[in-house]
Amino acid sequence: QVQLVESGGGSVQAGESLRLSCVVSRYSYSSMCMGWFRQAPGKEREGVAAITTGGGTTYYADSVKGRTTISQDNAKNTVYLQMDSLKPEDTAMYYCAATGASNCHSGSWRKLRTDVGYWGQGTQVTVSS
Repeated sequence: QVQLVESGGGSVQAGESLRLSCVVSRYSYSSMCMGWFRQAPGKEREGVAAITTGGGTTYYADSVKGRTTISQDNAKNTVYLQMDSLKPEDTAMYYCAATGASNCHSGSWRKLRTDVGYWGQGTQVTVSS
C-alpha cells in the first residue's frame, strides 16, 4: 500500500508563492507518475502538474504553465509543487496522486480518476485578492 501525505497549503495574498510537498511512503514502481491535482468548490478536479519519478519528465496544465514548477527529491520520496504569482482562481484543495508512469507519457494523468492509483488527503490553498 502506498500512502501519500500533502502539506504546505495555506492562505496567501495574490502574487505570493507557496510550495506544496507530497511525501510518498514508498515507491511501488521503478518509475511512477506523480501528479498534483486541484479541486475548487463546485468544479471538477483538474490535473495541475505531473512528473515521472524515473526520468523526471514534467507536464503542466496550461492554466499554471510558467508560474508553477513540479520537482522531486527521490532520496526523500517527496514531490514538490512550487506555485508562484498565485491568483484567486488558484484557490482549491490540492491533492497529490501516484500511478503508473504510462499515465504521464500518455497524458491521461490530466483526467486521472480517483479510483485509479493512490491519493493523498489534500491540502487547502486559499488566495485572496
